[in-house]
Amino acid sequence: MNELVKSLPSPTLPGLHLPCLDTCKGWLFKWTNYLKGYQRRWFVLSNGLLSYYRTQAEMAHTCRGTIPLATAHIEVGDTCHLVLTSGGRSYHLKATSEGECQRWVSALQQAKANATLLMHHSDDSGDEGPVPQEDRALTQGVLKTLASKLDDLSTCNELIGKHGAALQRSLSELEELRGSADSTDKVKAVNERATLFRITSNAMINACRDFLDVAESHSRKWQKALQYEREQRHHLEETIEQLAKQHNSLERAWRENPTSYTGVERSQGGEASDENDDAEFFDAMEDSPAFITVTASGNLCVLSFFQDTSGTNHMQLRRTRRSRIPDKPNYSLNLWSIMKNCIGKDLSKIPMPVNFNEPLSMLQRLTEDLEYSELLDRAARCDSSLEQMCLVAAFSVSSYSTTVHRTAKPFNPLLGETYELDRLDEYGYRSISEQVSHHPPAAAHHVTSQRGWTLWQHITIDSKFRGKYISVVPLGNIHLQFHSSGNHYVWSKVTSTVHNIIVGKLWIDQSGDIDIVNNTTKDTCRLKFSPYSYFSRDVPRKVTGVVEDREGTAHYILSGTWDDRMESAKIVDSSQGCGGSEGKQKTVYQTLQPKLLWKKYPLPDNAENMHFFSSLALTLNEPEEGVAPTDSRLRPDQRLMEAGLWDEANGQKQRLEERQRLERKRKEAQANQALEEGEDKETNMNKKDDRTYSCLKKRDSPLWFEKRTDDTTGESTYFYRGGYWEAKDRQDWSQSHEIF
Repeated sequence: MNELVKSLPSPTLPGLHLPCLDTCKGWLFKWTNYLKGYQRRWFVLSNGLLSYYRTQAEMAHTCRGTIPLATAHIEVGDTCHLVLTSGGRSYHLKATSEGECQRWVSALQQAKANATLLMHHSDDSGDEGPVPQEDRALTQGVLKTLASKLDDLSTCNELIGKHGAALQRSLSELEELRGSADSTDKVKAVNERATLFRITSNAMINACRDFLDVAESHSRKWQKALQYEREQRHHLEETIEQLAKQHNSLERAWRENPTSYTGVERSQGGEASDENDDAEFFDAMEDSPAFITVTASGNLCVLSFFQDTSGTNHMQLRRTRRSRIPDKPNYSLNLWSIMKNCIGKDLSKIPMPVNFNEPLSMLQRLTEDLEYSELLDRAARCDSSLEQMCLVAAFSVSSYSTTVHRTAKPFNPLLGETYELDRLDEYGYRSISEQVSHHPPAAAHHVTSQRGWTLWQHITIDSKFRGKYISVVPLGNIHLQFHSSGNHYVWSKVTSTVHNIIVGKLWIDQSGDIDIVNNTTKDTCRLKFSPYSYFSRDVPRKVTGVVEDREGTAHYILSGTWDDRMESAKIVDSSQGCGGSEGKQKTVYQTLQPKLLWKKYPLPDNAENMHFFSSLALTLNEPEEGVAPTDSRLRPDQRLMEAGLWDEANGQKQRLEERQRLERKRKEAQANQALEEGEDKETNMNKKDDRTYSCLKKRDSPLWFEKRTDDTTGESTYFYRGGYWEAKDRQDWSQSHEIF
């Protein structure tokens, strides 16, 4: 085939002299994904197109991809690397040597120049580039011409129908009068009808030909305009991504320099929103600057002013959160030497060194689900329960985005350990969680937001080691209720699997289904997390879903990936197709353009050396005054590990675990003794024994949560009993017992 391409003449135009677009072939390494890295591929450059195959033999039947160079951007990197960007997608290539890399770069640049020049001269109109106003006027003129031609076609269609019916009647009459004296007149009438039908048909054909000529004469112009719009959209996406990175950098810089500048918090009386049409804006006072440029750190900080109901201007300080932690030490440890005797066991019962942990507890990881709490803020403002369901579904997926590079396990919390996250000033919510059970490990979590929602969950972790992989199955439901509508959503988590335990690079996958139910309206959404497969052609980490009302009618299609983004598309029509599994018919949905629901924030700089923590995760273990003595921030082994002192952290971890075992044995012995004394005395148990038994029972039960039956779902779960934030305000922790 390539020999045939070489033998063909160069596609030149009259008056245009281009060098021959020679074919260039060879092996290059193409980046595939983080799991496989660079893979060897056979590349062929021909006539402005760069195609690649897995092997040379595939050229006869399977092309793995084609890159048009006319609209591609070629960037040369270091150490034999080059990047091709086309249609919003980047191709990272690597040559075997610098000479080979230079040969390909020269060939690609020459092919791009030739293809670009050829494309510019292929347009009969002779326009060098799209001019928006002229294109708009031209498009409107063409559309009017096409509309006129369509009217002609419609008229011809009506005439053909009429003349065809008349011809049919004449033929019927001729059949009835066969052999009579009037047959000659009837034959003449039929000939006239046939002549009219032929004339009308010719007019129809000519109108169709005119329509086709107009469409063909402007097809190149439309293709060029479409390509321009695609490039503009790609440029806009790049600009938005760059702005997001700059915003993230400014926010991190603002957090790193608390003494250099001052941030401002909005009033508690209302929420700043782009959708608030009634928002008032005030000019800055002459004696108060509205913008401050911090020259010491080179960062920009914006000061905003708000007014309370009395009309007085206020400026409130927002606490600066940290944006980095000490780099992770490069400790080497043989995982298989520890895990080989643990196959089939519950990992929560196996003592593991901190080398396999990250410096966060399971309670903090549970709180990290609130990374994208603004999705729930938006959902609280939704009037439609179906649109609200889409945002709730996106929130349930977003909680997994922080796990894509996080293969280390969190610390198992001690019984009675707590963790609070107070973000009222920044995001309007407060979160409290507590370890309510040790075997099996279970945690209760409660979040209240001033922006119209409450979330609570009771999660038990069931983890098993299967030899090549570790599976972690969260058991329990997540509840979410919106204050204004009363909509109560319930869903559970999917299975997390860590692969390549024995050999290779560790990687994590999420798989299973999430069924979200609105118990108030009975709307449902089923999200499917597709497991990774080497042979699958689907996008890795794919998530799909359908939002249905209580009658089972589908209204929205959800799609995306759990590590990057989710979109929703409104369904406008549906039909039954074929090709379903097990003889079932597939439902084919026709939708509007999808809308972005959620997009992952970029990771902070140097995240690969900070356990791949997100901006929120970096602040979770930050020391804070006034927290309960059982708070995870005060756990010594976790604090030492974060500081990079892993040997000392392992020592503290063993001390805490041994202390917890001894404390549990002591409490069990005291409980048994109290039970025996109660059986001996039966009816004459004194008050001292009552107090002893009640104290033991109280110390074994959670302090801030109590187990009750959920009225909506009928399940037994832990509910927040209240009192934590009041105790913090009073700094009265007399009910908390020492666990560290």
